[in-house]
Amino acid sequence: MYATGPNVMRGQLEQLLLHSQRRNVEMQVMPIEQEEHAALEGPFTLITTLEGQRIAYVEAYKDSRLYTERSVVQEIEDQYGILRAQALDPRKSLALVKKLLGET
Repeated sequence: MYATGPNVMRGQLEQLLLHSQRRNVEMQVMPIEQEEHAALEGPFTLITTLEGQRIAYVEAYKDSRLYTERSVVQEIEDQYGILRAQALDPRKSLALVKKLLGET
């Protein structure tokens, strides 16, 4: 059974604030009003190996894939760039999370 409700949401928002304070983390929030965005097809992860190879891991219902072909990885990198452009910038994202927590 999963825990739900306002206390769970508050804990998640607090964790976002905590992690966003790290120097190597940049938080961007997708506004709820953005009905269509570049991540609607599902989650993905971009990876750079120690040797500099770029890899993309894409999760989908009943099918997850690891892509190494440069053209496919480039498409997913482009999708990531579009996603970042559609999301709130880090300053506005932080302000939104604080507002949701009642800290503004």
